[in-house]
Amino acid sequence: MPFKLLTLLLVSFFFIIEPAGSQTLYSITKSFVSFHSDAPLELISASSKELKGKIDINKKEFAFLVKISSFTGFNSPLQKEHFNENYLESSLFPAASFSGKIIEDIDLSADGMYTLRAKGNFTIHGISQERIIKSIIEVKNGLVNLKANFTVMLAEHNISIPKVVHEKLASEIKVEVTAVLSKQ
Repeated sequence: MPFKLLTLLLVSFFFIIEPAGSQTLYSITKSFVSFHSDAPLELISASSKELKGKIDINKKEFAFLVKISSFTGFNSPLQKEHFNENYLESSLFPAASFSGKIIEDIDLSADGMYTLRAKGNFTIHGISQERIIKSIIEVKNGLVNLKANFTVMLAEHNISIPKVVHEKLASEIKVEVTAVLSKQ
């Protein structure tokens, strides 16, 4: 799905006007997404601070999006180029997204630690997979801190690894997400 269409869907998802007293919309104000490939011959890590997203607690809906080209921190500029051009094909598939429903009921107006599961479509490299991703939520002084760890199997998203680099790129990528959200 083209990046402009994904962005339009994300924006339109949250422009539903609710009565003033019932707004439960939270937006990301700060984020950090990282991934790690721990292959026998090479460790690759990169990160982005450009995750965008919103959560509507009343509707138990969420949508998150990160531009693939926003990832930095590779071992070399050539590695970043291969990541964008050969593996993730960021010119064709410019974003990764995750949107869907929150399974548990949660009250973000009360300080505390919460575990919740989000069920939805995780899309990367143009391939969507239904996923349930567990998150830890800490609410403190009106700010919501979200942390999630999950893995992405490259084969499930049609990301092929040439034999020549098979020992340098893991088939299972570890992803970590942290985000601070505040009420709109």
